[in-house]
Amino acid sequence: MKILVLSSFTTSLFWFRIDMMKTFLAQGHEVLAVAEEPEELWQDKFAELGIRYRSIPVERNGMNPLKDLKTLRAIKALLKEEQPHKIFAYQAKTVIYGGIAAASCGIEFYPLIAGLGSIFLSDDLKTRLVRKILVTEYRYGMRKAPKAFFQNEDDLGVFVKNKILPRENAVILNGSGVNLDLFPSVPQPKEPAFLCISRLIRDKGVVEYLDACREIRRRHPHVRCMLVGPFDTNPSAISEAELQSYLDDGSVEYFGAQKNVQPFLAQCSAYVLPSYHEGTPKTVLEAMATGRPILTTDAPGCRQTVPEGKNGVLVPIKSVSALVTAMEQLIADPALCAQMGSESRALAEQIYDVRIINQNISKTMRLIP
Repeated sequence: MKILVLSSFTTSLFWFRIDMMKTFLAQGHEVLAVAEEPEELWQDKFAELGIRYRSIPVERNGMNPLKDLKTLRAIKALLKEEQPHKIFAYQAKTVIYGGIAAASCGIEFYPLIAGLGSIFLSDDLKTRLVRKILVTEYRYGMRKAPKAFFQNEDDLGVFVKNKILPRENAVILNGSGVNLDLFPSVPQPKEPAFLCISRLIRDKGVVEYLDACREIRRRHPHVRCMLVGPFDTNPSAISEAELQSYLDDGSVEYFGAQKNVQPFLAQCSAYVLPSYHEGTPKTVLEAMATGRPILTTDAPGCRQTVPEGKNGVLVPIKSVSALVTAMEQLIADPALCAQMGSESRALAEQIYDVRIINQNISKTMRLIP
């Protein structure tokens, strides 16, 4: 059976979905990965794993209808050429246009909603208008999906409320999972240190993290605060100039985009992600597997990673003061920090093991009995 895995961001496809695609291969299926970056840049990397790669034109954040029509036509043409048996798609544009194309070609389509994005967070007039269009597109794109995957009940509730799909057509996954072999538990560093791994956009709470780091470094100069992640084209992106002021006063150490984040997780004593909304953040799962306490927000997609405060602290969205208090709590109590880190690892093993997640996906897609 040929499985097409469709995304609007090749880097995400390669790093976040590779375990799932390997699972499909191990089950005896052919896997075709499709995303936006040129084939000459990625074909060999995917081929080393036994996966073919094809590219399509798609803009993740653009709103040009002519370019979106070009994306739809490209997906349709690709489906007619490749004739896959099933499609797994994630990210808004490839879910919408992939679903429309799949329906027109009579191909089984399984979308994943891994977070709703800024369009569902803001409430100004322009955003409300765009949201109405997006909801209509989602309805049309997902109308023939046998099942749709979600990573939290909050996002599913939004889709059910907007009559995009019925509740019985949804399957909740515990995120994308984490490879426990690639992210083993490692000892805590001798000195307290905090880390945030994120695209540099406001919706991820990066500004709140930077402001909290500035205050922590003022009160506790010996504490390290680290930031890893790329700049982004998202409308809520943070500019290089904005970040520079935090670098100039020593509030944070910035390491840019990194393919391998494990060495940075090993250097921190706690992981911080003050996001406004997530599906289930993969970096949090990787930090949990590493044995780190989690400081995150009481927000959709984030709150379920810290059940009853066992393995970390939930803080209100956009509250720098609450984040500083939580960080100071772990600075003052290394034993608590270690205990919460152990709870994180246990949760990663029990709930978020990527093998459990991929088994659920495969059964839902009827790839295995």
